[in-house]
Order: sequence, then C-alpha cells, then structure tokens
Amino acid sequence: MPESQWFERKGPLISAQKLSNALVAMANADGGTIVVGLGEGSVDGTDSDPVHRNVLMQAGVDLVLPPVRATTSLVDCVTTGGRPDHLLVFDVSPSSVVHATVRDEVYLRLGDHTRRLTFVERRELGYDKGQAGYEAEVVPDGGLDRLDDKLLVGYAARVGHADPVRLLTARGLLRQGRLTVGGYLLFARTPQDLFPNAHVRVSRFAGRDRGSGTRQRLTDDVRVEGPIPHLLTAIRRKVADVQPRRRALGRGGVFEDVPLVPEDAWLEGVINAVVHRSYNLAGDHIHVDVFDDRIEIESPGRFPGIADLASPLDMTRFARNPRIARVCADLKLGEELGEGIRRMFEEMRLAGLDDPMYRQTAASVRLTLSGEPVSRELDSRLPEQTRLVVAALREANRLSTGDLALVMGLSRPSAIRKLNEMRAAGVLAWEGKSTRDPRAYWRLLR
Repeated sequence: MPESQWFERKGPLISAQKLSNALVAMANADGGTIVVGLGEGSVDGTDSDPVHRNVLMQAGVDLVLPPVRATTSLVDCVTTGGRPDHLLVFDVSPSSVVHATVRDEVYLRLGDHTRRLTFVERRELGYDKGQAGYEAEVVPDGGLDRLDDKLLVGYAARVGHADPVRLLTARGLLRQGRLTVGGYLLFARTPQDLFPNAHVRVSRFAGRDRGSGTRQRLTDDVRVEGPIPHLLTAIRRKVADVQPRRRALGRGGVFEDVPLVPEDAWLEGVINAVVHRSYNLAGDHIHVDVFDDRIEIESPGRFPGIADLASPLDMTRFARNPRIARVCADLKLGEELGEGIRRMFEEMRLAGLDDPMYRQTAASVRLTLSGEPVSRELDSRLPEQTRLVVAALREANRLSTGDLALVMGLSRPSAIRKLNEMRAAGVLAWEGKSTRDPRAYWRLLR
C-alpha cells in the first residue's frame, strides 16, 4: 500500500518518541493506520525485540497528552527472509481535542508526511477541533434498518472488505448499533428525513445577476437529495445540464459547445463543499448558482482557522468531517481538500480563466469560478485586492467606494488609490457627477 493521509509504515527500530509524533499527527487529523515492522521495501516484523515492541505499544499513552485513542494488534506475517513474525498495527481514531507529545509539540498528518505545527497553527487547530466532531455523534434513530444496503455493499467491495457492518465500525460510522451523523449522511437511504438541510440547491439564472422581484432571472431550480455518494452523482449531472457554454475548437478539430468553466474545477468545488461543510449549522444548505459568466458554490461553515484564504494554494489541510472525507476518498470522489484546491487552480489557469475566488462571510464560504478570460500580464500589474473587487462587482453589478473599501479591508484613501489603478488598467469605470456625488459607483469594464 502507498503511504497516504490514512496509512503510514515504520521500521521495527523506530523510537517510541518518533512513533509518538506519528500517533499525535494522525489523531489530530483524520485518524488512520500505522504499521510497525515494514521497512523500505521489506517485511521485517517485530518479534526480534519484544521488549521494545511493548514500549512502542505504550507510546500513545506514555508519551502523548492527552493519550491517543488507538487500538493495537499483532498481525501474522512472513518476513522477507522467510521466517514467521508479527507486525504491530495501530488503528488511530480522529480526535475532538488537540494532542501533543510530552515535549509539548503538536503534529498534523498532511498527505503522506507528518508536519509540526507552529504556535499560531496549534492555537487555531484547537479552535477548529472544538467546532468539529459533529459527524461522530450517534443518531438516536439511526438503526441499521435505515441503511441503503446496495450502496454500503458496493462501498465494502470497493475497499476490499468482506463485512460491510464491521467496515462501518472501523471507519467510525457505527457505534453500539447506531449510525453516527457521518454514517447516516453517507449511507442512509434518505438522510434528509432527519437532516433536511443536508441537500444541495442548484439554481440557473439567465444573465450575470440574480435580479429581484419581478426582475428575478431564475430559470431552473432543483433541490438535490440522497446519501452523499448519490448526491454528488446527481449534482454532477444537473450542473452539467445547466452550465454555461461557449463555442470553441474541440479535441476533434471542429467547433463545438464546450463548458465555459471546466467541469473538473466546478466538480471539485462541489465535492469540497459537500464533504467539508458544517453539518451542525442546520439553518442553511449548499447553494450552486449558475450564471451566464460564472458558477458560484456557497457552503455553510467558515474555513478552518488554519486555512489562509489569502494564500489558498498554501492552505494547510484540515478536514472538518474526517470520516466523511475518508469514505469519499475511498470512493475516488474528488481529491483531498488541499489537493482539490490546487487542482481547481490548475484547471482554471489551463483554460485561460481567472483563478478561483474564495469569500468568507460570518457563517459560510463562497467559491466563484469565473468564465471570464484573464490576462496574466495585466493581472501581475494590478493591486493584490483586485480579485476581491472583481468578485464583489460581478455579484452586485455596481458598488460605491465605501463598499469596495470594506471589501478590500482598506481605509477609504487607500481604497481610492487601488481603485484608480484598476481604472487606469481598463478594468473598472467610475460613474458619478462629481467626487462628492453620493450616488457615484464603480462598475466592471471586462
């Protein structure tokens, strides 16, 4: 098996201290499995030093604060040299608290490596851990009779597990005969009967804005429901049906209608929204709004504190719903959070389009994928806040200087300097009778 977010191998001579780093990292992230006794391309086993093996088995208790919740087991193996032996296996559960080593160091599993967190990242992880954990709560009415048996059996076959119910338990989706919130959302026949806002609304608008009242431009509006694997499949079909298109030279050398926004980009955005939303925020659902020039995806819940919206490509991965994320990864439903964001940027840039734009409100994250072509040379000459201004004006059509100053997080004089730079570059236009005109506004030129 390749090492991943959920799997790591260690040689038999690993120190208890280094093993404790790995245990802390997995507990602070999504949980997973650590196997001791596998070297670089060889099976070494652990029987040669049973005393050291016993020390390793206690590492999660003796060298971690608070102790990591993990089970240990010995698995029969045959070494590369041909003798019977045993591997030491740790199954680590994701935790709702932050774990540290006895040296007061905090680690996080990121892909196939373990990373030590800075003080600021550690503090923010503690805050996010307090918000996470909802998916692990047991659903009182979540008995096994609520399961979509065909979906669950298909999942077990996909990961090569012979017992689907035991697999649910191993993934932390079933406890004491009851599905957890994550298990219910993933595998119940009709999750929306208990979680009515765990659906996605796909809306198509004619033009570049929503309109209001009698001028509302809504032309198609569908509520998509079902367990998460089926939900994602249905959303893909629906958005593909209503997405904006343009005439372009296709792969066959003839002109054809192609999606304005690359499907791989908006699909990754939808998957991230479904997998990482705050399901405990029951007052709203995920919105996918499709316009003539862009696709917007809005999801309940803010980004984790260790995510820096100013540098989305450098975002530190943290899964709010690690159990849901793992099942979706098993089913190959998209990339991990950080990898998915990088993939979106790559797809948009390959298509010659503007970079994905994230905006965060008090209770949600909105992703905008614009179909407008962008000049990289021009973009490099514009102020850093350009993307925020363009995204805000695409949504509102026109905004005052004061409004855009708030969007950019700048004082009014600083905002005016930035906006004038954009006007000189031919991106914005200012409309007003005088500098004191209270009705003056800015609008996009491209």
